[in-house]
Amino acid sequence: MKKEDMNIVIVGHVDHGKSTLMGRLLADTDSLPQGKLEQVKETCRRNSKPFEYAFLLDALKDEQSQGITIDTARCFFKTEKRDYIILDAPGHIEFLKNMITGAARASAALLMIDAKEGVQENSRRHAYMLSMLGIKQIAVVINKMDLVDYSQEVFEKVKAEYLEFLKQINIQPKFVLPVSAFQGENIVKPSDKMPWYDGMDILQVLDGFECEEEKDKQAFRMPVQDVYKFTKNGDDRRIVAGTIESGTIRPGDEVVFYPSGKKSHIKTIETFNAPPILEGKPGMAIGFTIKEQIYITRGEIMAIKGEMEPKSSSRIAANVFWLGKKPLAPGKNYFLKIGGEKVRMEIEEIKGVINSSNLSSEGDFSVIEKNEVGEVVIKTEKPIAFDLVEENAATSRFVIVDEYEIAGGGIITESLVDDEADIRTSTRLRNYKWETGEVDSETRIDHYAQRPRLILLTGEKNTGKKELAKALEKVLIDKGRYVYYMGIGSYLYGVGADTKKPGKEDHKEQIRRFGEVANLMLDAGMILIVTGTNMTESDRRIIKTVIQGDMDVYWVGDEYTTDIRADHQLPDSEFDYNKNIAYIIEQLRKSNTIFY
Repeated sequence: MKKEDMNIVIVGHVDHGKSTLMGRLLADTDSLPQGKLEQVKETCRRNSKPFEYAFLLDALKDEQSQGITIDTARCFFKTEKRDYIILDAPGHIEFLKNMITGAARASAALLMIDAKEGVQENSRRHAYMLSMLGIKQIAVVINKMDLVDYSQEVFEKVKAEYLEFLKQINIQPKFVLPVSAFQGENIVKPSDKMPWYDGMDILQVLDGFECEEEKDKQAFRMPVQDVYKFTKNGDDRRIVAGTIESGTIRPGDEVVFYPSGKKSHIKTIETFNAPPILEGKPGMAIGFTIKEQIYITRGEIMAIKGEMEPKSSSRIAANVFWLGKKPLAPGKNYFLKIGGEKVRMEIEEIKGVINSSNLSSEGDFSVIEKNEVGEVVIKTEKPIAFDLVEENAATSRFVIVDEYEIAGGGIITESLVDDEADIRTSTRLRNYKWETGEVDSETRIDHYAQRPRLILLTGEKNTGKKELAKALEKVLIDKGRYVYYMGIGSYLYGVGADTKKPGKEDHKEQIRRFGEVANLMLDAGMILIVTGTNMTESDRRIIKTVIQGDMDVYWVGDEYTTDIRADHQLPDSEFDYNKNIAYIIEQLRKSNTIFY
């Protein structure tokens, strides 16, 4: 019978002994490769360098030269009860973002504190981040007891100080224990150097953590990382790939993808270079084939019909831990990464800010400075799928990217109503009820040698956008593309005629219906070119909510006169049809919409 698996993260201030503890666990549980311990000891002897158990983990030259862990190391060892993956997360203040990466997939954590140095700023920050990551199983390990002569008084003093802080952030550690990782005291067996302590050693503490077996029983969640298509040797499979965060899935299960609401059935569960399996469980990096071929995009969350649904919104309340060089500020564009999704976002409101070291909340809430925790409202460019932290911590965690660097992380605490909520509900029902024919989207892509895309040209009147759109349509048709131009007016006086009646004009409904028409044409495999005057960000968001496909917005004009977030700008002061058409076609190539 296969043992349980568990991920444990070890965190703490720099030089408080995390790597030493990991090295000791490897050595004392006979989990090292044959001869590795002797090899490292011999290397230290030849270099006239005292042996340290931390050297067993130091795979990077920078780590050995600087004496700090700069990336998340992993080690594997076994007890009679279970198999462990131990993650050593960096303690140095500059590497806190790496620590978030290491801790994100852990089921439990060891918080290490140097008995001689006591509680440090990072000791508090790391605890705060563990709390925000939703890790509830925590043991406080007070290390280097040999440096304080195994003093019970010192142990109790450090313990009391740290527990008081943890209480304020609602962390209740399951264990607090004294150890000497370097001397091997209280690691794999009880220490006789501390007769005043009658609790567990490290191995017993680890085995005392509860394995998250309940993840098998939680609602199924798998963020879609990608969709792969195979063509070699007649293999026509399309594999929906990702890592299962929770729940169990089997062939035949009906699945729904969020936020789109599209449905299908699991045909097979695929693993790399191995026969299909009959069950997928949490932690598996896995692939699926589905019976009904539907258009699925990276970042959606796959769930099983009938189980608890994930939330979907473009407005969320969250707790954010900020690590960026520049303050986190409302109104600025960032990227939010959650599961497989990466979407533009901005801070709509900062409700409160707390210093993670001393829990003070003084000053204004105009920005969130480095190493501060903020309670914020986030608005994303398009709806995302997620769970609340108390429902499923893994699918509530996210990171924020600022200028190509991960600058913060957090958890979602509440799903907020956005302007597109009612439209998203009707769109999801439409997608769930959608009847597909024998020709799926991938077959259309192969047939037309293009991917469907909506090209929206907007700007003020008389900027040449209509003429540009018609000329672009002609060029693409001449190149053999499946393309159609539609002015907003053509739609408004047809499908949308009843929304134009005097006194009953409904702009939101006009845009929603236009989105539905566009969605049909995209589903047919077209490149659809549309023009509209002075379209707004609200218009763009409605269209993006309704269509199941890609869209590029071009602002035609020298200056923006609405709040729309265009992907490209075509100034009219130097308007050149040929140049602009060539530019748009180049963007179509870059986005893999057209292949030649």
